[in-house]
Amino acid sequence: MKNYDSIIVGGGISGLLSALVLSKSGKNVLLLEKNRNLGNNCNSYLVNGYQVDTGPHAITQLHDGGPLRYLMENYFDYVPAFVDYGDYFIRDEDGLKEVPTTLKGYLTMDMLPRKDRLIIAQSLTKLLLSWQFGNDLSNISVYQCLPWNALSSDTQEFMDTFSYFLSGKQAKETSVQRMFVGSGFIGEDIEKDITSENSEHKYNDRFKRLSYVSRLLNNNKVDYNQYYPRNGLKAILNAILYSLPETVEIKTGTAVEQIITENNIAKGVLTKEESYFADTIIYSAFAKDLPKYITDLPESYISDLSRIKQSKALTIWLGLDETFEEFNYTGGEVWFKDKPFWAMPISNYNKNFAPKGKKLVGFMFSINEGNSLESEKLEAYNTILRVYPGINNYIEMIHYQITIPEKASVSINGFIADTVTPVRNLYLVGTDVDDRSMGITRAAYSIIKLIKSLRIDGFIIEL
Repeated sequence: MKNYDSIIVGGGISGLLSALVLSKSGKNVLLLEKNRNLGNNCNSYLVNGYQVDTGPHAITQLHDGGPLRYLMENYFDYVPAFVDYGDYFIRDEDGLKEVPTTLKGYLTMDMLPRKDRLIIAQSLTKLLLSWQFGNDLSNISVYQCLPWNALSSDTQEFMDTFSYFLSGKQAKETSVQRMFVGSGFIGEDIEKDITSENSEHKYNDRFKRLSYVSRLLNNNKVDYNQYYPRNGLKAILNAILYSLPETVEIKTGTAVEQIITENNIAKGVLTKEESYFADTIIYSAFAKDLPKYITDLPESYISDLSRIKQSKALTIWLGLDETFEEFNYTGGEVWFKDKPFWAMPISNYNKNFAPKGKKLVGFMFSINEGNSLESEKLEAYNTILRVYPGINNYIEMIHYQITIPEKASVSINGFIADTVTPVRNLYLVGTDVDDRSMGITRAAYSIIKLIKSLRIDGFIIEL
């Protein structure tokens, strides 16, 4: 039996970042991952000569002061290279058009009926002004904010599609506030966040709201501030692994069966092979599954965790002959009619992702869990063939992925857990612990909260 300063349950991006922060703070760390590979949704691998990511990704808030940038500058020994993500487009039968980021953009978005555009612009203006003056819109849905039945079916699908890509849920379950902050347009002062005595993040302070509203209403294009790792998601994973000190012990293929507690204090974990003990336990698996590992959690906490909502995604990766010209851009595109998807031609960031003369494009779809996976795959694939006539003549490789993009959807009446749990010395990290931004950036925000909590509790000190 070996004792550690900290044990981390789960080897995804959040668990690995936790291990990096703790070890660089002088702690002896054990990380346990039930799968053979590390990284989970932050990884890349080869399929017939193509390097695919675990779903299409855009890294938000990579500017100075962003959460991942802060962690890289303070804890990484090697920082991967990033390239500008590019633009977002909407595709319809007439081709590609840029996603509007200004009020004028919404008014001139001619793929939707003029009447609907006016309704969206008027509703958006009203809500932005309300939000600017400090009103909490987090429990008001996009659906509630619009005269839904007065909108055309195309506009309803448009709003549902963008709601899903921001929150993992449709317009009825997506807060209008998420429409303003979900893509990471509004940055954070991470240094201030960590050192503030207030334990709650306040990413919607008056100045930030005013700045965003001013740009939108004055038709100043919003900067996406999004990037992509030049060598794929595995570049972030490899940079973390390279930066881990020898004080981190990693065991893959090792599933935790129980978190050991005594008098409501976390003491260690039990695996099939052995028990391990530590001063703190960092749990980076699904928060909603925590009751499986601890039998005496408070009933109210179990009830809260049960309210966590999730969504599954299907990604279809296609290897194409480079002469198919529909994807000669950098960035991402959204198709919002019928079977919506987000497409991203990632080999345009790095030609080495595809064999010479080929290109690689990822298409991400939401999954209707009432249908079988095979029917969802077939419908999604047929949608691609319908949206891009003739593409079947250029397809060389097809690869399917089923993922849970984020551990908790940021939806109305859902639940986002806190870093600190009712069990002393047990902390949570991951995309079910923080609702800011999305994906890897959201995971990085949860690590910022962990750092703050551990400093308040006196477990780690300043670097």
